[in-house]
Amino acid sequence: MTGNEERLPRLLALVPYLQAHQGIAAATAAADFGITEEQLRRDLRLLWMCGLPGHGPGDLIDLSFDGDTVSVIFDAGMSRPLRLTAQEALALVVALRTLAETPGLADGDAVQRALAKVEAAAGGEVDDTTVAVELDAAARLLPAVHRALDESRALALRYYTATRDDTTDRVVDPLRVFEMDGRSYLEAWCRNAEGVRVFRLDRIEHLEQLDEPSRPPADVQLRDLAEGVYQPASEHLLALLRLWPPYFWVADYYPTEEVQESAGLLQVSLRVADPAWVRALVLGSSGEVEVLSPGWLAESIRAEAAAALDSYAAK
Repeated sequence: MTGNEERLPRLLALVPYLQAHQGIAAATAAADFGITEEQLRRDLRLLWMCGLPGHGPGDLIDLSFDGDTVSVIFDAGMSRPLRLTAQEALALVVALRTLAETPGLADGDAVQRALAKVEAAAGGEVDDTTVAVELDAAARLLPAVHRALDESRALALRYYTATRDDTTDRVVDPLRVFEMDGRSYLEAWCRNAEGVRVFRLDRIEHLEQLDEPSRPPADVQLRDLAEGVYQPASEHLLALLRLWPPYFWVADYYPTEEVQESAGLLQVSLRVADPAWVRALVLGSSGEVEVLSPGWLAESIRAEAAAALDSYAAK
């Protein structure tokens, strides 16, 4: 915003402000508007020459500011602050309702009071039935997670694990929040798993700050994110998959140990923390992902697919 764009709203607000504070010290008025006393006096000199067009000096705004105080002698009709337009009031209502819907807000009562004042000042011009605010999951949870970190409090959360298609309840000790690839994550010590885990905020179905301190182990180490969020470990299951072209993306999206191409197909080996992820990938691929090893996993998936086909045939 340019200096003139900032100055105009200030000039419009100065006269009603000074009328409500006749004889106010110039230094106090300047501080209230967040400007220097010299800038205030420049504004007053400009206002002194403003008024109704085409008339004499008696129609100009008349101010007294020679000494250390400021008074309004004649306001030229600028006796009240400007009313909000319907669009301005609507914008404020949307912003305030967004704050009101945000978990972890420090002073929700203050937001509700401000919202009530804006709606009252709009004089019924804002139809509140047309205003609906809905935040995405990550935006709703971020303030509560940051608050738990700031106050060193434990969190109870319900988390959906996509690889297992399973929802679990956990108690965690927050370590940090970070963003990667356009998503927000919470890294925390999970008391259930007794280890550091990373949770995608948009997969947290419920979150509650507990009345107990966060207590991760003293020697806990944050994950090195240089290689991405998911980092396979040596103890994870090593799976060998054959991919048809529609599933070549698997080799690009997940860390692999080896990739070979033959006869227009890819053979990839990769480590997975949970075999359920491989099971879901294969069963949902319509035969375009095949498990080559370990044998027990391939046989388990084959049996599950056969059972599903038998259930359809029975109907």
